[in-house]
Amino acid sequence: MTSPFLEEIRAGKVWIADGATGTNLQRRGLPPGQPGEVFVLQNPAAIEELAQEFIAAGAQILLTCTFGGNRLRLRRAGLEGELLTINRRAVELARRAARGSPVLIGGSMGPSGEMMQPYGTLGEEEVRQSFAEQARILSESGADLLVLETFYDLTEARAAVEGVRSVSDLPLVLSFSYDRGRKTMMGVSPSRMAEAVTDWAVDVLGINCGRSLEDNLANLRELRAVTSLPIWFKPNAGLPVSDEQGRLSYTIQPQDMAEALPAWLEGGAQVIGGCCGTSPAHLRAISGAVHRLRA
Repeated sequence: MTSPFLEEIRAGKVWIADGATGTNLQRRGLPPGQPGEVFVLQNPAAIEELAQEFIAAGAQILLTCTFGGNRLRLRRAGLEGELLTINRRAVELARRAARGSPVLIGGSMGPSGEMMQPYGTLGEEEVRQSFAEQARILSESGADLLVLETFYDLTEARAAVEGVRSVSDLPLVLSFSYDRGRKTMMGVSPSRMAEAVTDWAVDVLGINCGRSLEDNLANLRELRAVTSLPIWFKPNAGLPVSDEQGRLSYTIQPQDMAEALPAWLEGGAQVIGGCCGTSPAHLRAISGAVHRLRA
């Protein structure tokens, strides 16, 4: 699909995406262990306020609070009956926060959280149906692009892409999380991921979450060496430390991300934001560094 987003990114524009959703909502009262989708229903004002803070910090792309909004995840959370409401309302909240600005809305879709056969019981057709359902709702509700993020298994990712493409031709990002440092929990490296998806209908490849900034930079360079597609890059603010109440804190400071930014640009990142632990202050530092370097 041709879109201003794809045209501009292919022409070399660097986009600023938002920061973390879940960890920032925890600071606004979301109980540890609860999915962010709970706040879509119970505290939508907190989601809208966070989105507005990210826009003020420089975000040009906002992700919806629907990472766990597929049927498989919502079923485990006891929210399956709210699937339509959650996905529609999350897009509405992002749209409202972005009103009057050119900010794009990305429909966030995280993995099922279950193991695929033969390691588990989840089959490919169930994955296709689940992601087709969520992608249809997000697309019809007004998302500008769709983002399959934090994936780690190639079989599930392929089925998810097939499901999305059966219902939507919006620009599609596929982003993997290398939470073992240089590989995913299923042993997939950035180069293996890129080689596998060459004939998939994906517009942008990505790296998000993961471990250290150093590992994510190495993964970025590896991915850039083997793909000509634009790269989405949203690293964690380091690894979390949990207190006695289960609340998480992160060691990477905003200035650390600003100082890392030149290497991210040199490594080929074209959509830059942050994942877990990335606050509006982190994003403001990232955005400022991008504008200084690209001015």
